[in-house]
Amino acid sequence: MVDLVIPALDEEGAIGEVVAGFLATGRIRRVVVADNGSTDRTAERARAAGAEVVREPERGYGAACLKALAHLAVDPPEAVLFADGDGSDEPADLAALLAVLERADLVIGSRALGRAEPGALTLAQRVGNAIATTAIRLRYRVPATDLGPFRAIRWAALTRLALRDRNWGWTIEMQLKAARAGQRIAEVPVRARVRRAGRSKVSGTVRGATMAGIKILGLLARHALAR
Repeated sequence: MVDLVIPALDEEGAIGEVVAGFLATGRIRRVVVADNGSTDRTAERARAAGAEVVREPERGYGAACLKALAHLAVDPPEAVLFADGDGSDEPADLAALLAVLERADLVIGSRALGRAEPGALTLAQRVGNAIATTAIRLRYRVPATDLGPFRAIRWAALTRLALRDRNWGWTIEMQLKAARAGQRIAEVPVRARVRRAGRSKVSGTVRGATMAGIKILGLLARHALAR
């Protein structure tokens, strides 16, 4: 029993297809789209495709994820899948993530191990991923090649992490805390498609890329110094 969380901001051009694509796999119990303050018809399109929609007006990837998880907590699943709402993640890769999740607590879809379409990842993303994941591997001796958003984690493992980051550090906080807790972490190759609509809310702007880099480095330093 797996539920899917999709944080979304102004993704009306892609969200309907994303929701429908994952539901069509037959592996998802329900989809929760966390509308992060959209000014377009993202929420309307998501509902029409079969998703439950919650609203989180506070901008931030982590804030949207936390709102969706609070919604799921009423009837929690065995595991939670996270994906972007812009069509960059491939629903066909879901089977591989869930197969590995049978023997792991956290499975990260690695675009570095898989195949990224030209233009799917910016130079800033590639460099940032390389620096952060190298630090994680050296510090914790766990698999790490990507900070990608397409990932699955067992509900029990997720709740033990007590994630708090409300913006750019959500994904790396999850990986760092899981590593420190000794959880079983694995990666599987996934495809990265060019975004169907809109632009990345992080790497698509200079401010977003800069703030994400600062947050990632700060979290790495804090966790590296922690006992």
